[in-house]
Amino acid sequence: MSESQIVVCELGDGRYGLEIGSVFEIIRVQEITAVPQAPAFVDGVVNLRGRIVPVVDLARRFGMPAIKPTKATRIIVVAAQGTRVGLIVDGVSEVLILPDGAVEPAPETTAGIDSSCFQGIAKVGDRLIILLDLGALLDHASQDLTVAA
Repeated sequence: MSESQIVVCELGDGRYGLEIGSVFEIIRVQEITAVPQAPAFVDGVVNLRGRIVPVVDLARRFGMPAIKPTKATRIIVVAAQGTRVGLIVDGVSEVLILPDGAVEPAPETTAGIDSSCFQGIAKVGDRLIILLDLGALLDHASQDLTVAA
């Protein structure tokens, strides 16, 4: 893997990374309209400058407790597979450049979480950052998200 740039976000005590090219924008949490019969991890939809965007609670998507909004909570609007989706996270901390060799493959099993959504794990100093595979993450939820949108 060559040098890459990632946006680092927090979920609970964990750090997760998204390729910067997939991040459309980062916004504060705004009013989310619930959608009947949406899956548990879909909070609803937001109107983002005239575009309806489904919003996924990333923690619930991974089977963790739902995010309780604070001043630091953000929605990361990502684009993958021609779809824009908002991912609610506890916070966004930084943009990092990952040097060659900083990323290792994700383990096959990761505490019950579907590891196919993980692209790898980056070692940055003494920190570990789980890199998310948005294609896989959105592919698993695409039918659920279409229902929500």
